[in-house]
Amino acid sequence: MLTHLDSQGRANMVDVTDKAVTSREAVAQALVRMQPQTLQMIVSGGHPKGDVFAVARIAGIQAAKKTSDLIPLCHPLMLTSVKVELSAEGVDAVRIIARCKLAGQTGVEMEALTAASVAALTIYDMCKAVDRGMTIESVCLLEKRGGKSGHYQVTPA
Repeated sequence: MLTHLDSQGRANMVDVTDKAVTSREAVAQALVRMQPQTLQMIVSGGHPKGDVFAVARIAGIQAAKKTSDLIPLCHPLMLTSVKVELSAEGVDAVRIIARCKLAGQTGVEMEALTAASVAALTIYDMCKAVDRGMTIESVCLLEKRGGKSGHYQVTPA
């Protein structure tokens, strides 16, 4: 059932007034593929714009906090924790893991996905002058906890 549609099929914000406040957490990822020399420049600290991981981490945190401004029908949430981790993956990629938490009436999946996506876009923005062929892929929800639907976790391949 699509909960963002009313009985006439019109878009509406889901009413969470009667939902219980529970502890909720979501983890999402994104992967940015690039030329090996681009990754080397990032991890060596040789990027002329500064610390790419630090800027991407801040962008991801800010994005999680602004999700309801970006995604129509999302509830504004009082996040209690946002963590964005970035790491080199192999010789040609950066893996981003975003984790959002709160005690609330609705989940934080969109906040975690937004954080991972915007962190990836920030890496692209900072590095596009040296590598326009970067790709952003594998943006997905890895895990969610809390709420009526319970625990969800991606099964590793």
